[in-house]
Amino acid sequence: MAGAPLLDIRGVETYYGNIKALNGVNVSVNEGEVVALIGANGAGKSTLMMTIFGAPRARRGTITFAGTDITMLPTHEIARLRIAQSPEGRRIFPRMTVMENLQMGANLDNLKYYDEDVEKVFALFPRLKERIGQRGGTLSGGEQQMLSIGRALMARPKLLLLDEPSLGLAPLIVKQIFDAIKELNRSQGLTVFLVEQNAFGALKLATRGYVMVNGNVTMSGTGKELLANPEVRAAYLEGGHH
Repeated sequence: MAGAPLLDIRGVETYYGNIKALNGVNVSVNEGEVVALIGANGAGKSTLMMTIFGAPRARRGTITFAGTDITMLPTHEIARLRIAQSPEGRRIFPRMTVMENLQMGANLDNLKYYDEDVEKVFALFPRLKERIGQRGGTLSGGEQQMLSIGRALMARPKLLLLDEPSLGLAPLIVKQIFDAIKELNRSQGLTVFLVEQNAFGALKLATRGYVMVNGNVTMSGTGKELLANPEVRAAYLEGGHH
């Protein structure tokens, strides 16, 4: 079962200029959990993800990872603590091949696992192996998302941050992506913090979830509790999902 919080966000306020985007957010992610943050577009979910990495910086509050206060650390130092991110919009290197993209994600301090890590990514996403020499920009949206997650995994993260991994993808591909996240958590015990507009898929997958509205966390609970909650259902689950 989950231990102490691996990621602990306390009272975090983030601004864009004078506009407050996060309003005293408290979120924790325990080791071995999949935690989902759901909410409408513009609720502040991606801002929280970026604040964890220090761009933008939290103006108030603290962010602790594995017992270390990372609130004011430079982004590259945060990444070295083995937090990896698959950002919104995928942001792979379009002119590089699949293999070169994976190489860019590799943990430079620990290259002895490189071949093993590549094999793990290909086992998770066989499609990438088929496309190994293809440029990132020529892949489909789903393949690019697989590559973005695969590149993040090459850093051997203790915590994987996923920002809208299902955005703009066909339902079948979304299922493959969510199945892969579930498998990583189950087989490797990987801790995952997932930001998603697809509330149904995210909460089905999650150990626990948080709901964000206008920069505030308004609700939290287990994935099952939130899926069953009438307010959550009315706001995020109506229309096509039961």
